[in-house]
Amino acid sequence: MARWVRLCSINFHGQGSREANWHHASQLLEQALWDKPDLILLPETFSGLGMGERDWFNTAEPPDGETITRLSGIARQHRTHIACPVLLKHRSTVYNAIVLLDRKGEIAGSYYKMFPTLGELSLGVTPGAEATVIETDFGRVGFAICFDLNFREVADDLHAKGAELVCFSSMYPGGMQLQYWSLEHHWWMLSAIASLQGMLVDPLGRVRKAAQPNYQPVLSVSVNLDCLVAHLDYNHDKLQQIKRDFGHEVEIDILQPEARFLLTCHREDTSAHELARRYDLLLWDDYFRRARHERSTRLTR
Repeated sequence: MARWVRLCSINFHGQGSREANWHHASQLLEQALWDKPDLILLPETFSGLGMGERDWFNTAEPPDGETITRLSGIARQHRTHIACPVLLKHRSTVYNAIVLLDRKGEIAGSYYKMFPTLGELSLGVTPGAEATVIETDFGRVGFAICFDLNFREVADDLHAKGAELVCFSSMYPGGMQLQYWSLEHHWWMLSAIASLQGMLVDPLGRVRKAAQPNYQPVLSVSVNLDCLVAHLDYNHDKLQQIKRDFGHEVEIDILQPEARFLLTCHREDTSAHELARRYDLLLWDDYFRRARHERSTRLTR
């Protein structure tokens, strides 16, 4: 079944103080809420942007601190999810975290940055142990923060846990690395950056929309998460029949040089994976799992 979700990312340069960052973020949050989003993503530790290292580290706060409390009220009032990046303090331990607030303003789950930078580690930021994927009312949402983008362990764990949308909150834009992660793991990827360079990337690694410096710091877009990626091998001859049967209710986007396609289902009475079963489509992961299995059986003969 179609699972439309309105996503917003807020992108802005650090203002140099906690008060100035909050003032600017509040203005952009108001703009984002005009579109009645299902999820809003903010830049990495947004309340500490533009500060010196020690002042930034000193913005760490507990789960019931100002940042989460204020955003919790906004999430509850507007019935939206907010992915809240914050330096989170548990007793004496400090994490670079993203806390997901649900539509009731309650904490649905948290992600602790698995790979803090060398500078963060020297300041006392503690690494997280694993990736986080949270089940929401529109799909499975995972997270990554800045330097994480350079480490396969994060992406592999997110993929293993079934992420459909990955929220990337960061100081640096990531650029083609976001596209590579999406292409490799077949998820949507939304970024919120401490500059005006946030973007939305689709499961074929294509940039669908990007924030526009000076004009559009709030990126807002609707996507249908009811989709899947499959290889063209063993499937390409079935695609015409699917279109004949379902027409505009099913989109098929082919990435021919990379030998794959994205199938998106807009129907209310069936899903992309149900269509895959009906037409016996060989999905991407299943194809390569089968190839590995067949290879291993021949190696052991």
